[in-house]
Amino acid sequence: MSQLLVLNLVLCLLLFLIPKTTSSSSPSRSLLRSIEDNNKNDNVVADLHPHDYAVDINVTNFDAVLRDTPATFAVVEFFAHWCPACRNYKPHYERVARLFNGPDAVHPGIILMTRVDCALKINSKLCDKFSVDHYPMLFWAPPSKFVSGGWKPKQEKNEIRVIDDARTADRLLNWINKQMGSSFGLDDEKFENEHLSSNVSDPGQIARAVYDVEEATSTTFDIILEHKMIKSETRGSLIKFLQLLVAHHPSKRCRMGSAEVLVNFDELCPLDMDTTSKQENNDGKGALGNIQICGKEVPRGYWMFCRGSKNDTRGFSCGLWVLLHSLSVRIEDGESQFAFQAICEFVHNFFICEECRQHFYEMCSSVSSPFNKTRDFALWLWSAHNKVNERLIKEEAALQTGDPKFPKMIWPPKQLCSSCRQSQSQSGIQWDQDEVFKFLTDYYGKKLVSIYKDKNNHESDKSGVALDDLVVSTNAFVVPLGAALAIAVASCAFGALACYWRSQQKSRKYFHQLHSYKEI
Repeated sequence: MSQLLVLNLVLCLLLFLIPKTTSSSSPSRSLLRSIEDNNKNDNVVADLHPHDYAVDINVTNFDAVLRDTPATFAVVEFFAHWCPACRNYKPHYERVARLFNGPDAVHPGIILMTRVDCALKINSKLCDKFSVDHYPMLFWAPPSKFVSGGWKPKQEKNEIRVIDDARTADRLLNWINKQMGSSFGLDDEKFENEHLSSNVSDPGQIARAVYDVEEATSTTFDIILEHKMIKSETRGSLIKFLQLLVAHHPSKRCRMGSAEVLVNFDELCPLDMDTTSKQENNDGKGALGNIQICGKEVPRGYWMFCRGSKNDTRGFSCGLWVLLHSLSVRIEDGESQFAFQAICEFVHNFFICEECRQHFYEMCSSVSSPFNKTRDFALWLWSAHNKVNERLIKEEAALQTGDPKFPKMIWPPKQLCSSCRQSQSQSGIQWDQDEVFKFLTDYYGKKLVSIYKDKNNHESDKSGVALDDLVVSTNAFVVPLGAALAIAVASCAFGALACYWRSQQKSRKYFHQLHSYKEI
């Protein structure tokens, strides 16, 4: 009995010592609430420090980052992490950088904003090349000018300029606006395209479209996988199109990625891929979903040449048209019919816009004789594109859905090719097709890749790959001789890799080495 009394006394004492709580809260919940409150306070403190939008670079990746960016201009800030003025300036610099850098940038792809820490010994020689004599010190130039470049005081004919009025975010952005004739604002939140002039008046803008061709290629394959469009009856069409990309895509990294898919096609896209069990892997994309066909940097999430003044105009459709035109002017005469069939079948089987797909299929079906010349196929594709534009001009005018700054038009306009048009009347335009073909070859051929003239010299392709090592046996079709020769020649840069992949693919789950390539 005495033991029971003692036990009761102990229980009463414990109840007295435990903090009182409301009926809806327990001591443990109070403790959790206290921890959450502390976390909230920490988050408030963290929010006081802006997100790092500027790209930190050093001597090891300085040239590579500035060489590979699609941006038109670059700002490089040289600073020292121990410098109080640099720490105080960082929020100002980041306010401007958020407009141009990162996946949520308001004005993406225009200016790359970077930082180099001169307090790190590894960067000493790099900072010396730019004669950094105070912190922070900011430079402005097209990105390619920084590659293997430098700056000296009083140096003449140097396109790298010191930004002499950038003490605050407002001043830095005002300085940039003066250089570009733009009107960017620190409070900009909504995407606008006022900084881009119409491609009708600037023939050089097509050079920026190589990034859009990469974006369109990556987006195309994402759509194919997401909608599970690779079936037994569409495999042959996809293989033909991949062959065309391997041989003639204007971007080297897309050629490399296409070859990777083509070499391993049977493994990545088995014949029974259209069964549910096969497609449920990797979020429905199967093994092919691991492939980044144009490298790990793509897709970037924005457009350059193909950007519209509104988010829902131009973009993917424009990028895909540029890709098709660039392929049409790169093929050899003997491949023209193969290219025609590959593109027609690809659009018919994989383009998801039903009305557009049907219209293109009708134009393909109306061709009665095979193409024997590159010129003939390039001109047919150009004519087909204009027929599509004619239809869209009427529809957009009736529904007012067109882009006011980039209206559909018959291509090319006089501003870009005055010699292409012989005459114009109510019955239509009389074209000089020789001049049109010359324009297409230059515009979608040389000019499209001219942005890389100032970059490192391209590595020439190395020979030595058998066709069997590149094109997997699928029994879906027979490779035409012209296409086979083109593939063998154009894909020789990665012949050794192709052989290695075929010998190793049985003993590995997957590989990602190829995506480290950034050359175009």
